[in-house]
Amino acid sequence: MFRMVKLKDILHEVNILKISGPLEIEVKGLQFDSREVKPGDMFFAVKGTNTDGHKYMPAAVNNGASAIICEKIPVKTGEKVTFIQVNNTAVALGRIAANFFGNPTGKLKLIGVTGTNGKTTIVHLLYNLFRKAGKRSGLISTTGNIIVEKEKPATHTTPDILQINRLLTEMVKNECEYVFMEVSSHALDQYRTAGLIFKGGIFTNITHDHLDYHKNFKQYINAKKKFFDDLGEDAFALVNSDDRNAKIMVQNCSAGITSYALKSVANFKGKIIESLQEGTLLKIDNQEVWSRLVGEFNAYNLLAVYAASDLLGLKNDELIRLISESEPVPGRFEIIRSKGGVTAVVDYAHTPDALENILKALGKIKKQKKQIITVVGAGGDRDKGKRPVMAGIAVNNSDKVILTSDNPRTENPQKIIDDMFKGVEKNEKRKVLILVDRKEAIKIACMLAEKGDMILIAGKGHETYQEINGVKYHFDDREVVAGMFEVLAM
Repeated sequence: MFRMVKLKDILHEVNILKISGPLEIEVKGLQFDSREVKPGDMFFAVKGTNTDGHKYMPAAVNNGASAIICEKIPVKTGEKVTFIQVNNTAVALGRIAANFFGNPTGKLKLIGVTGTNGKTTIVHLLYNLFRKAGKRSGLISTTGNIIVEKEKPATHTTPDILQINRLLTEMVKNECEYVFMEVSSHALDQYRTAGLIFKGGIFTNITHDHLDYHKNFKQYINAKKKFFDDLGEDAFALVNSDDRNAKIMVQNCSAGITSYALKSVANFKGKIIESLQEGTLLKIDNQEVWSRLVGEFNAYNLLAVYAASDLLGLKNDELIRLISESEPVPGRFEIIRSKGGVTAVVDYAHTPDALENILKALGKIKKQKKQIITVVGAGGDRDKGKRPVMAGIAVNNSDKVILTSDNPRTENPQKIIDDMFKGVEKNEKRKVLILVDRKEAIKIACMLAEKGDMILIAGKGHETYQEINGVKYHFDDREVVAGMFEVLAM
């Protein structure tokens, strides 16, 4: 996407401390990686978690940068490059990116969803619901990005701000009216949503996760809260009032605050009437609706979707019909059934709360005297504190548990499993098998299951790879379990 603008024209709303050099120069592109800089580009010296972009300013100059945004201007600047000093380069990147791309969010209704669990399901359900309602829509999600109905791969829950603006610009060109976007705590902490204008924000819940990055729970909450602090007065803030942190999220929020809940007082109230393996019967605002989605956590997701859609102006009768037509999201409580009567559920659950929610849902819908067999691991190079907690939850809510490898990344998978096993009580260890090879673990679970039993394969969901020592090998839980069911049916 080629653009060329005057430097002076893309500095609107940027907090500038000092300028060294002319502002009449042309900017051809924006980069925060010095290796990507081409002649005429603007380089942003961003301070990241692992490195400081200020170290690479000379490399950016050598590659032809016409302007550099930084927090400290070097003593020697050269005559051909304009240096602009700002308080926070990451924030300036967001503001300038929005200006450079023509402020695409000003031409769209952008809805952000944040929280520990439920983000992916909610944005997918909203995207599909609005698409069925005849609204041209876009999606920015962990599982992929979609412009109208054209899919683009995703590498992060929330892409970097340049990728976001490119996607949003393409969505504007494709006449999208609505965009539904996952907003992660990492992205918020790294200012990857700076400069974006949100029409609405949805808070799902907040539980133990990402403490390897945020260091403590307060920092994690504050990262999420920043999203609502930045919402404008004409936006809406929709929060799950059953979560005790909902009030904290909107303490300093200027947007119109609205709530949804299954258990407490809320603007949008829901109730589970019946939970079955085939789906859930709900009452939403005194109207009954049947959904193929299973479990209390999905009841919350559906209620959030209903509330957001109502706030965005969809008519009630149409909304109830579209909610009833909602289909499960790939890798989120995705059901695969064997010819022998065994039900396998593949789910992305990789936090203690998500794992507990899905196991409790299975406990409510499983047949009497039948087993729940859980296959679960934990990611390497991530929050180690949740490993024993997750194993404890799996054992307490399952009849058999197989601890296995997830995405070990650069860690020894056996060491990760050992960390998990510490959370298993002595009298529960008889329930646990340990199989480092994830494929073998899934196969054994299928072999152990009898008619009417349920297998939960947790942690990877939609992912089609396993990351080991920096290499992503093809691996899909769904393929493995489906293949094993075929073998057992022979």
